Amino acid sequence: VPQVLSSTEEMVELYRELSQHPGLSAACLGPDITTQYGGKYCSLYTEWSQRDLARAENVKFCRQYLIFHDGVSVVYSGPAGTCSEIKDELLSRESPSGALKAVLRKVPGKEKEKEKQFLEVWDQNRKVKSIDLTALDKHGSVYDDDQFGCLAWSHSETHLLYVAEKKRPKAESFFQSKAPELGASDEDTGHPKKEDAPLKGEQFVYHEDWGEALSTRSVPVLCALDIEGSSVSVLEGVPEHLSPGQAFWSPGDTGVVFVGWWHEPFRLGLRHCTNRRSALFYVDLTGGRCELLSEDTRAVWSPRLSPDRCRIVYLENDALGPHQQCSRLRMYDWYTKHTSTVLEAVPRQAWGAFPGIYCGALPGLCWAADSRRLVLDTAQRSQQDVFVVDTVTGTTTSLTADAPQGSWSVLTIDRDLLVARFSTPSCPPTLKVAMLPDAGREAQARWVCLQDAPPVPGISWGIRTLRPPPEQEHPQYGGLDFDAILLRPSEGPAAQKPPLVVMPHGGPHSVFTAGWMLYPAVLCRMGFAVLLVNYRGSLGFGQDSVASLPGNVGTQDVRDVQLCVERVLQEESLDAGRVALVGGSHGGFLACHLLSQFPDTYRACVVRNPVVNIASMVATTDIPDWCLTETGLPYTPDALPDPGQWTEMLRKSPMCYVDRVRAPVLLLLGEDDRRVPPKQGLEYYRALKARGVPTRLLWYPGNNHALAGVEAEADGFVNMALWLLKHL
Repeated sequence: VPQVLSSTEEMVELYRELSQHPGLSAACLGPDITTQYGGKYCSLYTEWSQRDLARAENVKFCRQYLIFHDGVSVVYSGPAGTCSEIKDELLSRESPSGALKAVLRKVPGKEKEKEKQFLEVWDQNRKVKSIDLTALDKHGSVYDDDQFGCLAWSHSETHLLYVAEKKRPKAESFFQSKAPELGASDEDTGHPKKEDAPLKGEQFVYHEDWGEALSTRSVPVLCALDIEGSSVSVLEGVPEHLSPGQAFWSPGDTGVVFVGWWHEPFRLGLRHCTNRRSALFYVDLTGGRCELLSEDTRAVWSPRLSPDRCRIVYLENDALGPHQQCSRLRMYDWYTKHTSTVLEAVPRQAWGAFPGIYCGALPGLCWAADSRRLVLDTAQRSQQDVFVVDTVTGTTTSLTADAPQGSWSVLTIDRDLLVARFSTPSCPPTLKVAMLPDAGREAQARWVCLQDAPPVPGISWGIRTLRPPPEQEHPQYGGLDFDAILLRPSEGPAAQKPPLVVMPHGGPHSVFTAGWMLYPAVLCRMGFAVLLVNYRGSLGFGQDSVASLPGNVGTQDVRDVQLCVERVLQEESLDAGRVALVGGSHGGFLACHLLSQFPDTYRACVVRNPVVNIASMVATTDIPDWCLTETGLPYTPDALPDPGQWTEMLRKSPMCYVDRVRAPVLLLLGEDDRRVPPKQGLEYYRALKARGVPTRLLWYPGNNHALAGVEAEADGFVNMALWLLKHL
């Protein structure tokens, strides 16, 4: 039998080596500088993150580059100096002119003090302001997440806007006894000030939060810092029933534009859920008047103001339904108050046409200098490409059609200098730049590589397309196809006939794009072939594909994966006697289904935070709507499933088929998972143990649904690999 890499030491070394490839997280272009010879150059600041296994944390570092250009193309570019680690920065943002930079920083408290947050302003060569927000005590913690969080300069560069947790009144026991405090008293009466007096009986009141990865987010408020006066004010006028976020200053700095999420009757999980009722609002700073700028029955996010400050584009989905969908691009004209649809949802992907928008957010800076075109990246089947969109005509052009195939993401665009990230399953993230060509000539974009990554040897990959057989076609959405990405070892003893690891993605409405992924890369270097399946329901194939899956989970998606596995085993030289499953979340749901529906195909299984019983999940998850929607049932906040609906949820769950499982199962669970609570995995673990199926459970404290902590991710990988080696 061709041998897979087997010693634990070699495997740990391989993981250590490949986990060191840094990810590219952000980029920012400095102002243009004209040289004495008339040429132009600008600096490019980039932020990267890398796993530090010794410290068991992700470290951030920055690196600067210089780009010389003539306004039409990049003449010369290269690094300026080496990288340096960034410590304790939560948010940072350059001012519009590039002259100033704002930084939100966490500072460890002295002795028994809690951690503090400082807002700093830097000019070109020094720190000009350092404001202790914790001491000002106007609000709770500042949000640094990408859901609500923002750090926005006013156009005049005199104010900063951010989002923080609303200040909670102090609470104390009914039985508190203490000496009257000196100092803070009302001048007239000598009694303590009303607002400072702690509330009795409020100590244990439950505060709703926004769910998975947002459990410290409850009531966000918009806050403005007057830089000159070093004073913070919490903005008035946001309606009580809304949670504001993703805010920026309106044209003329007269007020603030923000996205408001409805939180009545109760909050649902928001992370990765672009289907939550929300709208675009403007709040006037002088009168506190709040005005609705978009329809109020949809879900909106990612508002972006054009450079001429006349138009705002944003993404829009239907409220409720699948958590991720093909989105619309909408545009609001600030002066005519007219809203238009720039791009509609696309029913079916077709090569040569725009595939539709499937992205968590627009780039922070996405507009071209003409304030008419914008750039975005989106999934196009199993790859990710960059497009330029004319907001007046709605025409789109790919900027990466002639570039290498893989996964392209826009980091920023400024004065038509475009910065992007590119990777493939065998090439870690690289940094690319291009000048955006004039309108009508966009297809001629020329990409220049600023920071290369050494390609990882020994991995070959390709994308294949599959059509379900006629009897498995969807009655309403016929003719849909789907993809899979196959990685296989191209050298070493296992290259001729490697064992196969099958990985369906989670979501279910997400997608594997052909970019750098650590787990598949290390498995492939160890000698496994890895099959990443984008079954029907995945993003990037059109809205029809998304709509085909709700009501058919546990059947359509399971059959798509099985069809793909059987086809690959027929057509490729793989070891059909050694096939395993690895999946997380809905991918874990599919792995557990496949194990029991096709017990002869699979020899081992590893699942991370899997959904195993939709019926028992609905009452404990932060997204109960998901359980009903994917089962094919209507969701309303006051809905109570009837016995028939409970049955339907159970019938579509892997728990129903647990009696048929024979292959050994390794479970990896995050203790703090709010999305698929670890009780799901425990339920499966007990059922397997009771049936004598070999099983092992790893429990990761301090980790949520993603299991993305550096230590949990590394430990999980090695345990997974050892499990596969043992049972294959």
